[in-house]
Amino acid sequence: MPDRIWIARLTPTTGTSVARLLATPLGLDVWERHHDHLVVAASDDQLAELERRHLAEVERWSTREEYVRRHEQR
Repeated sequence: MPDRIWIARLTPTTGTSVARLLATPLGLDVWERHHDHLVVAASDDQLAELERRHLAEVERWSTREEYVRRHEQR
């Protein structure tokens, strides 16, 4: 079973920055870049690795499928 893809907000932890998150070689699909956070599409494994390394607080908003379905209904 392939990894589920999440739309998530990544907020750098203390001592980390948005630039460092962008430089992390995890292959994140960045949708939005802000001065204090990123919005990404990322797998469970990618998000877990960011959390394991204490690089970002991860707020999972929805799966990619749920996100697309909600926006198609509008």
